[in-house]
Amino acid sequence: MKKPVSLFSLVALAIPFVALAQETKPTEKKREPGHADTNKFSQMYHEMATPNSYRTASGAPGPAYYQQQADYKIDIELDDKNTKLYGKETVTYHNNAPETLTYLWVQLDQNEKKRDGKSPLVQSQRVSSAMGAGDFSKQFMQQRFDGGFNIEYVKDAKGNPMRYTINQTMMRIDLDKPLKSGEKVSFSVKWWYNINNYMVDGGRSGYEHFDKDGNNLYVIAQFYPRMAVYNDVEGWQNMQFWGSGEFALPFGNFEVNITTPADHVLEGTGVLQNRKEVYNAEQVKRYELAEQTYDKPVVIVTQAEAEAASKGFSDKKKTWKFKATNVRDFGFSSSRKFIYDAMAVKLENGKTVMAISCYPPEANPLWGDYSTRVVAHTLKSYSKYTFDYPYPKAISISAEDQGMEYPMICWNYGRPDEKGFVSDRIKYGMMGVIIHEVGHNFFPMIVNSDERQWTWMDEGLNTFLEYLTEQSWDKNFPSSRGPAAKIVPYMSGDQKFLEPIMSNSETIYNFGANGYSKPATGLNILRETIMGHDLFDHAFRTYAQRWKFKHPTPEDFFRTMEDASAVDLDWFWRGWFYSTDYVDMGIKEVKQYFVTEDPSKAVQEQFNRRGRKINSGEPMVYMISSTAEDFKPEMKKPLNIQEVKTLNEYVAKLSAEEKKALKQPKYFYEVEFDKPGGMMMPVIVELQFEDGTTENHHFPVQIWRKGNDTAKRVFATEKPVKKIQLDPKLETADIDVTNNVWPKEEVKSKFDELSQNK
Repeated sequence: MKKPVSLFSLVALAIPFVALAQETKPTEKKREPGHADTNKFSQMYHEMATPNSYRTASGAPGPAYYQQQADYKIDIELDDKNTKLYGKETVTYHNNAPETLTYLWVQLDQNEKKRDGKSPLVQSQRVSSAMGAGDFSKQFMQQRFDGGFNIEYVKDAKGNPMRYTINQTMMRIDLDKPLKSGEKVSFSVKWWYNINNYMVDGGRSGYEHFDKDGNNLYVIAQFYPRMAVYNDVEGWQNMQFWGSGEFALPFGNFEVNITTPADHVLEGTGVLQNRKEVYNAEQVKRYELAEQTYDKPVVIVTQAEAEAASKGFSDKKKTWKFKATNVRDFGFSSSRKFIYDAMAVKLENGKTVMAISCYPPEANPLWGDYSTRVVAHTLKSYSKYTFDYPYPKAISISAEDQGMEYPMICWNYGRPDEKGFVSDRIKYGMMGVIIHEVGHNFFPMIVNSDERQWTWMDEGLNTFLEYLTEQSWDKNFPSSRGPAAKIVPYMSGDQKFLEPIMSNSETIYNFGANGYSKPATGLNILRETIMGHDLFDHAFRTYAQRWKFKHPTPEDFFRTMEDASAVDLDWFWRGWFYSTDYVDMGIKEVKQYFVTEDPSKAVQEQFNRRGRKINSGEPMVYMISSTAEDFKPEMKKPLNIQEVKTLNEYVAKLSAEEKKALKQPKYFYEVEFDKPGGMMMPVIVELQFEDGTTENHHFPVQIWRKGNDTAKRVFATEKPVKKIQLDPKLETADIDVTNNVWPKEEVKSKFDELSQNK
């Protein structure tokens, strides 16, 4: 049977033969020089590292992939009275690389706090015309905090001194005997340092002092000399720690003994080995109850117990013993002020893990109401999109002016004011930072990217999952990052202060927007607008599962997302991650057509110029157009087939079945889109009809695949169009919506409304 022909197809066939616009004779011009491939859809062979046996073209680890291992046995003592930390460690380093090593690099991140350290010297300074007395004293009169490691010795397994060289935040240990592939070496380090008051001196760890009762709350990290990463990409990742680029670390096993005042409560990475020695019998019972309680937190150390402990300062000591398997780092928090609560969390695989919070009385009732519940929700949400959380617990510590993460433990800001009032800003801010920092267990604590080089690989991916987690907690959660409209102010900013996402951590002006918001927004656009939930979620989960407990690179992520989805995204990575291109698409012109059997003078002239004759035996239908500024009355008249003789005669010859299959469009619009911005996106169009109904169209980004600056689409509708809106839900981060609506006079009010809704 002959395939039915639609009326719209007939109209479309006629369009090439009609005058869509006046043509003029070509003018002579100088021939342009040739050029290389500049098409933004070209594959990124030049931008990405060449695949190899370590990292494959699919984005998966290759057959030769390896990673080093560093195991630690650490004994430390927290001197609460003098705010010092003393430690000694034995490190066993496993060389799984195919090559021999003659030296090792160890990170000394505390040295960023040394009084003579170079980190402050790389910051620009200026003299303020007006300064508070305290700020003036701090800047010009006070000496810098005297921090940093004091290394007492570095010894080999036999106790002999080893040669070492300290270069700022890195220490090179020279090996007497080369370390061959497959071999391991052990060495010991003894050190101490002054713990900084991070509320005064800044920093990612340290202590908070409470003037009211004289107590300290410690959040301790980067407290031990830590092995640097050695891999197939960088060799040794021994870039200095200047303060912004975080930490690249190998996985290993930890045994850590921490001695504190006897009245302290402590939590840290790993499994506590001696619970009955450090808690009283009633507290042990409460913890055992918490291990069986899934609906709400159980208070292990009560507020009354914390307040009582805060009144005395014990001279006795106790030691907390932890073991942690396959972690990249260790952190802990200790204070006599801690309230401690916990609840069990059942994951999809049936495994139970613990959600835990430690906080001072000053944090209640906010923390008691929300912290542990938010931890539990985060573990479930992140596990849904990646892999089931593999560690035994996740801990949230109340630490004012902090937001920092380590395996199984993190510090988070947000407390009521002195009168106990909690604003929505503080409440949602606290919840958001808990989600974010607990989420870092997945990125980079397990999917272990190189933070020293690529901030976005942990912060951006984590911020994206934070957004999904916030919205699943409360669909009205005031998420500050994620929706496309939120990134517009940054992407429309001064190009002098913008860098590609693919920039080193220390070179970024707007760290939050570049490393957190823009990559998170890009992933959200991929999920919502370009790929769809099913394809995106499968690809993202594939990346997480391929690279958990391994060291991925950006290329591994980019390639996996394409490999697992069959969606070509090179154009997206190139524009969104490797450049500062911005999205700006618009409606350039709208023409409306009416259908007639009588050619206009312009149509006749066009046929003549092309050497063709009208009515050359084929029944013709003519589409007569006008721009939006000059719509003629007959254009608003709906098409009636009976009134167009040639069309009517053609349709009359069709079979009943063919006639039944015909569409019945009555109005015809040609819309020309342009893209003044360099970043491409799909074209999303909403047609609003005069009766108030709408119709949505989504054209893939490949509509720009030939390097074209404009693209046209024809809409044949049954109802007259009142308005045409490009990107009606602000899904593409378009920085200028004044060109997104036809007619133009309605643009700003609609954009303001949508922005507020976002």
